[in-house]
Amino acid sequence: MNPKPDTPLLDKVRIPADLRSLDESELTQLATELRAELIDAVSHTGGHLGAGLGVVELTVALHYVFNTPQDRLIWDVGHQAYPHKI
Repeated sequence: MNPKPDTPLLDKVRIPADLRSLDESELTQLATELRAELIDAVSHTGGHLGAGLGVVELTVALHYVFNTPQDRLIWDVGHQAYPHKI
């Protein structure tokens, strides 16, 4: 079994406001960590991986730009929401 991925930035994000407090230069690293966490989670539980991987950067950007959860996000299908749920 592989060890849990190292996700120091992602570990700091508990609510959307935490993500918005990050520096814009940290968002690429956050997306990388989110992708690693998603791959790890799906490898243990199963499920759709492709749709979630395809929206990692979009998810980070939407939460950075919009005032979620007051601004609402609508996803096309549930598996696209996996990164959002993490």
